[in-house]
Amino acid sequence: MAAPDHLFALRNNFYLGAYQATINNSDIPHLPSDDAVEKDCLVYRSYIALGSYQLVINEIGSSAPTPLQVVKLLALYLSGSENKENTILRLQELLKDAAIGSNPTLRLIAGIIYMHEQDYNEALKHTNAGGTMELHALNVQIYLKMHRSDYAEKQLKIMLQIDEDHTLTQLANAWLNLAVGGSKIQEAYLIFQDFSEKFPMTGMILNGKAICCMHMGRFDEAESLLLEALNKDAKDAETLANLIVCSLHLGKSSSRYLSQLKLSYPDHMLVKRASAAEESFDRAIQANA
Repeated sequence: MAAPDHLFALRNNFYLGAYQATINNSDIPHLPSDDAVEKDCLVYRSYIALGSYQLVINEIGSSAPTPLQVVKLLALYLSGSENKENTILRLQELLKDAAIGSNPTLRLIAGIIYMHEQDYNEALKHTNAGGTMELHALNVQIYLKMHRSDYAEKQLKIMLQIDEDHTLTQLANAWLNLAVGGSKIQEAYLIFQDFSEKFPMTGMILNGKAICCMHMGRFDEAESLLLEALNKDAKDAETLANLIVCSLHLGKSSSRYLSQLKLSYPDHMLVKRASAAEESFDRAIQANA
């Protein structure tokens, strides 16, 4: 008989973006030591997802186990409090260490950081071997970023063979369907709809449904889903970005959402595009003045 999975509910909350619920429900007694470390990783990654980088940096000491040290590196990288280059150098040192270089958490965080750097080939060097459902799911994301839905589909097939009902398998399936488009959009919508019936509604599920609605031209429905997501987290970058796109399609002003996005995420792709467009417009005005 398989041992009971004490962290199933906690992992599920994390995968679906219920970060506060992950933190609130993390007091699980009598965990084996490996499970206790994984639980702490999930809790600290939830704090990172909520933007509480400094709490993670302060709480994870130098004697903490390797997986936690790596999670701390992610917090340092995203906080920008230390030079990003220094964080990446430290990451590379750990990856070269024969004793811990193949640690799945280390490979996962390496993949996430290199994906942020848009260095997808370097990310795949560390994630491609898989070994955990999270690594396979990250591979799907990386391949979709590279516009290689054919490779993403191969990763999804591996996940389907391991556990077709796994939350990450379903999520990866929805991401791939969205990337392929066409008739697959409806399939993606049904996956997010299924999540919303089974689990508490999160910003991630609401955004997933909203993106499907926008693809299907149902912008009013998308807007109401996104406003519900905004009520859950007024600073979520994905929600704000999707609201900007949705508002433009509805002929409504998106300036407030863009201002919020600029304040909270000055490096966001939409902010950079908007700034570039404004600069081009200003140059054109001056040239014709």
